[in-house]
Amino acid sequence: MRNKVINPQEKVNQISEVWTPKIIEQLNDYHIKVAKFEGDFVWHKHDHTDELFMVIEGSMVIHFRDKSVSLKPGELYVVPRGVEHKPSADETCKVLLIEPAGTVNTGHVDSDLKASNKDWI
Repeated sequence: MRNKVINPQEKVNQISEVWTPKIIEQLNDYHIKVAKFEGDFVWHKHDHTDELFMVIEGSMVIHFRDKSVSLKPGELYVVPRGVEHKPSADETCKVLLIEPAGTVNTGHVDSDLKASNKDWI
């Protein structure tokens, strides 16, 4: 994967399942991932890291206990560490994520939506 031009749109189009982030590149100790979101994810948090969401295509909402943030293509939002949140998308949304290598998508929650954090595409 290293030293190649990567098109996140092309990579995310290779994914068929939702809520299963795939690594497309590594930047120091961070993984750059793409995923498809559809429906509701689980309430969770990441105690030791912030989490960046950037919409490639579609739209999504990040729910917090006291508010919601809507994102459309080209927009990004950073969820601060330790803040409980729940992503959702009414229709398929293609997303780019940046987070430390090894970050589990469900954070502190054990869920059927827990994805491998080692899958490259």
